[in-house]
Amino acid sequence: MDKKDRTGKRNKKPWPTKDAMAQVYEMNLWGRGESDFYSGEGSHCTEIVHPYVAVLKTFLSTFRTPLVVCDLGCGDFNVGKQLTEYTSKYIAVDIVPDLIAHNKKKFKKENLEFYCLDIATDNLPMGDCAIVRQVLQHLSNAEVKRVVAKLANYKYVVLTEHVPEGNFEPNKDIISGQGTRLKKQSGIDLLVAPFNFKVKEKKELLSVVLDKGKGRIVTTLYKTV
Repeated sequence: MDKKDRTGKRNKKPWPTKDAMAQVYEMNLWGRGESDFYSGEGSHCTEIVHPYVAVLKTFLSTFRTPLVVCDLGCGDFNVGKQLTEYTSKYIAVDIVPDLIAHNKKKFKKENLEFYCLDIATDNLPMGDCAIVRQVLQHLSNAEVKRVVAKLANYKYVVLTEHVPEGNFEPNKDIISGQGTRLKKQSGIDLLVAPFNFKVKEKKELLSVVLDKGKGRIVTTLYKTV
């Protein structure tokens, strides 16, 4: 949404990402749940959440020494709350201050920490594994590039993205906000231009096909160089 300047004219500059994402929750643009904060079907639809949690539990359980996990874009924490017990420390990050304040009051565990950070511009917490679940799909290419530069600091990256079915042209640019690249028949592919994320290994952990025409949600595990 455009803002008006002092002359009453429309300012075509996009809102800062923090403002745009705060508006998503203030106006329930992703729907309504039991609380004032609802991160949409991607965090609550059982057909999406249950298989995701299952594969993440399996992955995290393979380590003799539990990992320190950084959840970059934790949302309402309906998903993350199911993974904390499989980690030595779970650090949950989101850009919306009121959301993080809400999560801090609602979810309490000894190995759980919440931080309000902009993952594109702020320094990120240290850890073994970064979880980035349906976050980059909402960010402009410029912001995604800033995030990718930091993902190399984690040994493992578990990325989940909503992409079109079949072949598509990756990484078409968008303005950061509630929307995604699906409206442009595009989706994120970190390994190609303009991101060119360097990894040692890539493994698709999960692909959930949605109703016809709504694409699929793909979870990929990257081991960094």
